[in-house]
Formats: sequence, C-alpha cells, structure tokens
Amino acid sequence: KVFLKGKEPNKMRLGLCSRSGDILEPMITPQWYVNCDNMAKRAVDAVRNGELKIVPEEHEKTWFQWLENIRDWCVSRQLWWGHQIPAWFATKQGEINVSKNDMSNNDRWIVARNEEEAFTKAAETLGVDRSQINLERDEDVLDTWFSSGLFPFSVFGWPEKTDDLKAFYPTSLLETGLDILFFWVARMVMMGLQLTDQLPFHTIYLHAMVRDKEGRKMSKSLGNVIDPLEVINGCTLDSLLKKLENGNLPAKEVAKAMKDQKEDFPDGIPECGSDALRFGLLAYTVQGRDVNLDIKRVVGYRNFCNKLWNATRFALQFVSDFMPTSTLLDDLMSSGKMAIRDKFIISKLMHCCEDVNNYFKSYKFGDAQQAAYSFWMDELCDVYLELIKPVVYEKSDSNKDARWAAQASLWVCLETGLRILHPMMPFVTEELWQRLPGRSALSSTGPESIMLAPYPTCISSYKNSDADASMSTTLKVVKSCRSLRASYQIANKVLTNFFVKIENGESYINAQIYDIKTLGKASNVMVNVDEASLPKSSGIDVVDNETTVLMDIKGLVDYAAEIKKLEKNLSKTMPALTNLEKKMTAAGYNEHVSDKLKAQNAEKLEGLKKKVADIHTAIENFKVQEQAEKN
Repeated sequence: KVFLKGKEPNKMRLGLCSRSGDILEPMITPQWYVNCDNMAKRAVDAVRNGELKIVPEEHEKTWFQWLENIRDWCVSRQLWWGHQIPAWFATKQGEINVSKNDMSNNDRWIVARNEEEAFTKAAETLGVDRSQINLERDEDVLDTWFSSGLFPFSVFGWPEKTDDLKAFYPTSLLETGLDILFFWVARMVMMGLQLTDQLPFHTIYLHAMVRDKEGRKMSKSLGNVIDPLEVINGCTLDSLLKKLENGNLPAKEVAKAMKDQKEDFPDGIPECGSDALRFGLLAYTVQGRDVNLDIKRVVGYRNFCNKLWNATRFALQFVSDFMPTSTLLDDLMSSGKMAIRDKFIISKLMHCCEDVNNYFKSYKFGDAQQAAYSFWMDELCDVYLELIKPVVYEKSDSNKDARWAAQASLWVCLETGLRILHPMMPFVTEELWQRLPGRSALSSTGPESIMLAPYPTCISSYKNSDADASMSTTLKVVKSCRSLRASYQIANKVLTNFFVKIENGESYINAQIYDIKTLGKASNVMVNVDEASLPKSSGIDVVDNETTVLMDIKGLVDYAAEIKKLEKNLSKTMPALTNLEKKMTAAGYNEHVSDKLKAQNAEKLEGLKKKVADIHTAIENFKVQEQAEKN
C-alpha cells in the first residue's frame, strides 16, 4: 500500500464489435504490401489517352485523385475465409527461435505459386538440401479486393492460356456502382495491365446509388432497406416489421427502424411487378449520383404498365381484321393512302427510334426511358388513338384506303413501340407482342419471341417535318378548343362551332379540320372567316400572337345560372381576402411576424386578389354575352 498514490478514472476510447459486443484490441503485426506506383500510372495513362472510358466523365476526377496519390496496398487480412497468401516461411531442420515477425528474417519468406516451388526456392535461398527445409505457410488471406481484382481474367482459366481466355478476354463494358470505383474497378484495371498487359475492359459505366426517398443510405439500423422482391411481389407492414424482429439488431435500433417503416409504409408496399421497378429505376438515372427511391413513383410506373396493357388491348380491336405483311412499313409509306395524322405518328416513331438508340449508345438510360414513355403516352395513346377512332369505325368503301392506312400505321407503331420498350419492360412487352393480330402469319419469316426480334432503328427518310409542323399547329388549336369548352362547362356530348384566326399555318388547319373536330369535339371549324361572319356571343382564347380561337356559345350557356355560381364563389372568397388584409395591416404585424410567414401571406393575398378580379371579369363577360345574345 505504501506505493499506491491514489486512483482516478481515465477516459479512453474502447472499440467494441457491433455484433458481439466484444472488446477489440489492436495488435501490430507484419503485413504484406503491394507497391502500386507503376500499376497506378498505367491505369491513369489509360484514361488520359482515351483507351479506357469512364461514364459519366465527371468520375474521372475521382479516378485521378485516387491513383495519382496511390500508396502501398496492404493485402493481408486476418480472416477465416479468402485466398490464403502464397507465402511460406522457411527454416532449416533443427533451427529454433527463428521469428517470423523479425524483419531481419524477411529473406526467409518465400513467395511461390505452390508448395513444391516454395521448397525449391527455399533450398536455394538457405543453401541446403530440400529435405532439410521446413515450410510454414502464412495464415493471412488476401484482401477481398485483391481476389476480386483478378476476376476479369481468372474466370477464364488464367494463368493458363485457355481457349476461353483467348476468346473472351479482354471484355468490353463494366457496369458497377460509383462507390467502388477505386476499391474494385481500379484494382481490376491495375492487375489486368500488370498480369495480362491488357485492359480488362474499354468502358466503365457507373450507375447511381439507390438511397431512400430522403436521400439516406439504406442500412438495417435505419430500417430503410428496400428489398426489390418486396417491391415486385408486394409486402404487408406486418411482414416488414416481423423481418426486423427476427433480425440481429439491438432492441433500441429495432424500435427506431419500426417507427420509420410505419411512417414510410403505413399500408405496406403495394405489388408493383419487376417491369415497373425496372422502368422506375431507369427513370431515376437522370438524377445523377444518387437515386432517392420513392415507392410511390414506382407505383406510378406500375400504373403506366396498366395503361400500356389497356391501351394496347384497346387498340387491338382496331386491327382485329387487319393482316400485316413482312414489308408492312415500306408498303405503307409507298401506298399514297396516308393522311397527315398517319405520316405524323410514323415520323414520331422514327424520331423515338433514333433518340432511344442514341441514348442507349451514350448510356443515358433515363433519357431513353423518357423518350419511349413520351411516345407511348403523349403521341400514340393521347393523340393518334383518339384521331383514328372514327376512321377505323367507318367501314364504307369510300373510307377503305384511309381505314387501311390507319390500321397499318397503328399496327406498325404497336409492334415497333413494344420492341423499343422491351429492354426496359421485358415481361409485359413480350406478352402484348405475342397477342398482336396477324403476327402468327409472320411466324414463318419472323422471330418467335420479341427477345429474338431486331431492335428498331430509325429510317430517316420516313421522318416528316411537314407532318410534324402541321400536327403541332393542329394540337395547339385543339388544346384551345378544349380549354374553351372546359371554361364554359360544355358537356362532352354537345358539339360546338369554332372559328380559328391564324396568320401562318392556315393550310395546316384546313388539311386537318377533320382531326380538330375529332379531338376538339367540334361540329364545325371555320378558318379565317371575315369579321361579319363571327358570332356575337362567343368565347375567345388567344393562343399566341398569331392564333386566336373563338367558340360560338349561343344557346349553350345559362348566363343567369353561371353568374349566380360566380357570385356565390365571390361571397366565399371576399371574407378570406378581407380577414387577411386586416391581419397584415394590424399593429405590430411587421415587428412580430417572421419574414417567412410574411412572404407566405403576401403570396396568399395576391392569389386571393387575382381570384376576385377573375371572378369579376367573368361576371362582366357573361353579362356582356347575355346582352349580345338578346340583341
């Protein structure tokens, strides 16, 4: 006790195993290292001189930063699994107290391909007969990234000069996550150059990292890991929570993860299918480095799958009596029977083929997805299918050619459009492609599966800029017609008369009056008539500085009822406006209200004022129209 001066607590950092809770004690031992200077320089040069391409290019900066500041690579790992390091420590029989960890004995470490070779080298190094040598292999295993760095050529039988190695190495493209650009990709490149004197691939495509909708990295402790199978097949909230309970997380982390999952998936994860998940992930790739995965967006693409299914099934009734040929597209384009709408949709199809192929070649998968989606939704379903309904339903002899052209154009768009989508949505496109009417007649000359069909390419001569311009002008007028009908709440079954005033593009409108009547629900469309012929009671929409659309509303609107509705709306809006103005002009408002709330109130006030002004304007317009109709 005489030597004890006292006791006091000493704070220290204590490493604990996250799984077992055991104390981790550092132990300094000799390790195996690889000098990477030369290998790293060759890998840097390969990118700089263009032999190796990194997509997106922005990641080249990371490549150079890592490899130009390379250090010796520690390849020793004290694990129970992995490739055991091919190094043996050699001693002579009878020698004792020769330490493996003594740096002065480094020359006794023999690196060889196998034990037989190690014995030969050891005998030469120690200058004794092979029978006098004892070998002890190092228990360390190689770093995982060292072993996986050999992957591009070791799978083909390297170091033997196998037929597979000659046929398939080097490869062409590596696709992987950007987070292991150095850990794995750089090691593969360095080791490929060092051991085979060839790059293992010529292009590296780095995909974005999938995170949760808030941008957090997925981890078990956060409870935000999304299993793709749960998205594909659907999953209840109970099963999500049970999986956490059966895991090996501490109780505190389980409780936190359960809370997060209840907030994120209160009704579980709805069944979306693999096509919707794949299509949704492709759409996310336009974001850049990270994919903040929101299941609701994947559900949105499940709805697109349903739309694709329903639209195609609906369209199939239009071609149920149609028989395609193996040269249908060429026959159609040379037939002389096509209307502008037919030329337009084929032109848009060619543009889609061109865009998607270009995006695929440049690894812009998100843009390819958007191009395919836009063609199906915005042009084929929303425009062309609606335009050809009256054409296909009319089966008179006089309409025979127009009907055939519409059916042929639709069949080509369906068949080609499904092939465009197939890499992005393989299952639903295969099913629908197999159901195309008349396809069985082509089975003797065509592929049995959409997987074996050639991918669509653009035929530039089939693009039609004049048809595109005509339809653009037409759709501009159609949008105006629909807007006018909606503003006056005209029922769908009631057709209206429209008058179009246009400076440039009159020929386009005259050529597609039938299409405007179809999409705009018009009984008649007149273009650039004299002012005297314009109706006195009309709704007006100024489309742009060259185009104005008028709708004859005589007898279609109950002005008194509409004015009454507007006045009722005004009576509800005015108190809100008055109360907000009082609040904003009250004493102390500027001193005690935060800038954020002031900005919100100011924006709300402007909105209410605009609403009141619009209601007053509408009431006055209705009164003027009512008086004009009486006169």
